Amino acid sequence: MFATLDRYVFREVSQAWIAVTGVLLAILLSNQLARVLSQAAANQFPRGTVLALLGLTSLQNLTVLMPVGLFLAIMLALGRLYHESEMAAIQSCGVGVDRLYRPVLVLAVGVSLVLAWLTFFVVPQAAARAQEIRADAIRHAEFGSLAPGRFRSFSGGDVVFYAERVDTNGVLYNVFVQRNVGERVEIATAARAEQRGAGEADQTFILYEGERYEGVPGQAQFRIVQFSEHGIPVRLPQLSISSRKRDLVPTAALFGSGNPEDRAELAWRVAVPLMPLVLALLAVPLSRLKPRQGRYGKMGIAILIYFLYSNLMAAARVWVEKDTVPTWAGVWWVHLLLLLPTVWLIARETGSLPAPRGAAHAPAQGLC
Repeated sequence: MFATLDRYVFREVSQAWIAVTGVLLAILLSNQLARVLSQAAANQFPRGTVLALLGLTSLQNLTVLMPVGLFLAIMLALGRLYHESEMAAIQSCGVGVDRLYRPVLVLAVGVSLVLAWLTFFVVPQAAARAQEIRADAIRHAEFGSLAPGRFRSFSGGDVVFYAERVDTNGVLYNVFVQRNVGERVEIATAARAEQRGAGEADQTFILYEGERYEGVPGQAQFRIVQFSEHGIPVRLPQLSISSRKRDLVPTAALFGSGNPEDRAELAWRVAVPLMPLVLALLAVPLSRLKPRQGRYGKMGIAILIYFLYSNLMAAARVWVEKDTVPTWAGVWWVHLLLLLPTVWLIARETGSLPAPRGAAHAPAQGLC
């Protein structure tokens, strides 16, 4: 069971973690919102698409923000205890630095479990769903119901449609349609028309009471046909989800795959939940402040360490993708690379190694 000190440290670190992660998420979402709004304005996304995309992308951002949020939160919370001499009071009661690891690691394990759930299951589904929503929104915007008074192009510009007005039943009036078939151009005008299959891959424009002109531009031979009813089929390009994006592949499909990209994605998904544990172990000794040292004195070092750590992991992922390193190497060695100085710092803080010359001696035991 947690003692009073454990609950106190756990509460301080948890509150700092929620605050730091929330601030970082708000910053990323503001940038994401600007990008999604620009896409929505360019492609005329329907209502609700922007919020859905923001919600799904925020789940993907959490896998990046939760480890660094925990690392900075531990640095801030324990740094405050050192700065305000609370840690000196705790140590004067015979409590060593190693006691801080219990509440910190409990939180780190919880964060790692949540990250594992997000990385293995939630994020691939969210990424696939986000791409589906984006594709459906683009299809609806580009190939949905026609608006009066505007030229609309379909099939890569081979079909151009214009209608002067539309009534409440969806009937279009004073219609103009141009279709390019090879070198031949077909132009049809009609008093009214209907659009069947709006938003689907195969649409048909039914024109009533009009004329059609067919011919090759620059040549005098044109054919003019009058009709009472004429159908113009339009096939729209398929907007499918790209199968090359590894982050959309379910985790179960990555196991046993011989594709280097699949192996790199699987190694990444396994490595991400381990990051909070490694960073939590490092943050405890790294947060120690000297007397009269500023509360944020080591935040720059912490940010630099995380920057190198995350970028080295990204580089290791690329090396696995390109088959530059052996399969067994993966990205786990990056964790080991950071764990080596972490273990040395922990051993020095707990007294297993001699402290550097000039460092303060451990407080007397049993003073409280």
